[in-house]
Amino acid sequence: MTLVLTVVLVALIFEYINGFHDTANSIATVVSTKVLTPRQAIVLAAATNLFGALFLGTAVAKTVSSGLVEAKFVSSHTIICALLGAIFWNLLTWWFGLPSSSSHALVGGLVGATLASAHGDWAALIWSKPPAATAHWYEGSGLLYKVILPMIVSPLAGLVFGFLVMSALYLICLNWRPRTVNNTFGKLQIFSAGYMGLSHGQNDAQKTMGIIALALVAGTKAGDLAGVPDWLSFLRIEDLGPKNDHIPAWIKIACALTMAAGTAAGGWRIIKTLGHKMVKLQPIHGFAAETTAATVLAIAGSLGMPVSTTHAITTSIMGVGAAKRFNAIKWSVVERIIWAWVLTLPATAGVAYLLMKLCQAAAWVK
Repeated sequence: MTLVLTVVLVALIFEYINGFHDTANSIATVVSTKVLTPRQAIVLAAATNLFGALFLGTAVAKTVSSGLVEAKFVSSHTIICALLGAIFWNLLTWWFGLPSSSSHALVGGLVGATLASAHGDWAALIWSKPPAATAHWYEGSGLLYKVILPMIVSPLAGLVFGFLVMSALYLICLNWRPRTVNNTFGKLQIFSAGYMGLSHGQNDAQKTMGIIALALVAGTKAGDLAGVPDWLSFLRIEDLGPKNDHIPAWIKIACALTMAAGTAAGGWRIIKTLGHKMVKLQPIHGFAAETTAATVLAIAGSLGMPVSTTHAITTSIMGVGAAKRFNAIKWSVVERIIWAWVLTLPATAGVAYLLMKLCQAAAWVK
């Protein structure tokens, strides 16, 4: 039981770090444009994250808990190593103010630790399950359809649609006075920030929900939770329902609240990079970027794709900045961000793999 509880604790630590790493991305624009104070933005993010996590489906949690790796190769040690690999990378990129992806850090860690658990057997990974002949490509499952392709498509969508939305707004507001533009979009940005929070809760909070659910199902089946007292019986999860997507309410609430607490703790390094270093934002730009990124996240979340909030908002800001003028973007900052993106999956997979191998060498697991 102690090991399973350790998994839940480490998962919530990851979610807390996700809060000041990724949730900061979701409120960076509304703080940087001075539409809301940091405290007001945190309250808005916490409320909308909680609502999105609780009521906007569990498709992403289902993907993480059952759609990426074979459950028979996953143990509590595997999940702890996966989470530690993701936590290491999140803290490293947070320290340097780089908005890298917590989503891909978690996926990379899960892949690396599972490979080590399976002693290098690549069959442990659910690489690709193509959709039916009558279905669309995004209805496939496995790492290819749920991680790799969305990792390419979602940033491109943010960049292109951010540019198009901002260009359209420039045409609409062509004859408006600057004060009218700022006042109007200052009010509208409160709604776009709320939309961003809902989409973020729908997507990001669910990743840790899926990990905790996976750990508790594995622990229940392995008998690790057989002796828990009655007041802890809620930890025992035999399965996740007929569609493998029933996440208990206490897991949803715990993850959403933990992520909100992390947001309040220290996301300002990332906010500074996104809101000030990359391109100077006004309310109209914040509205365009948030609306674009939130839509990308909402669509991906409904399809069970654990895409990156970081990628979505960063590329949306880039697209908005390019519509303003091409040289408005500080490309040296963009280059550093892209390197962090490229390295995330292999770095976290490598760290988690090595941690799992150390556990095996220490005879903690076979």
